[in-house]
Amino acid sequence: MHVIAKPILVDFWTQHPEAESPLSAWYHLVKMEVFADFTDLRRTFASADVVEGLTVFNIGGNKYRLIAAIHYNRHKVYIRHVLTHAEYDRGGWKPSRRH
Repeated sequence: MHVIAKPILVDFWTQHPEAESPLSAWYHLVKMEVFADFTDLRRTFASADVVEGLTVFNIGGNKYRLIAAIHYNRHKVYIRHVLTHAEYDRGGWKPSRRH
């Protein structure tokens, strides 16, 4: 899959250095695969979920959340947010809650 945009990951792990290893592992794994659909993705990322039309990944033992828009037909993964668990729980990232 083509992952857009890695700088979001780098910015996050610059602020949260302990997140670098699990985010880097996620990035390389996603880059090496082509997922046909969400069911196929779940074979690799069993804890992934769809929330408000976006795919949410648990990263680093559930310490972080990576939120992405995935276009399976185009083999593209657009990273929308990388958040701590607490930031995710506040819900400000959800499209229906943005203004």
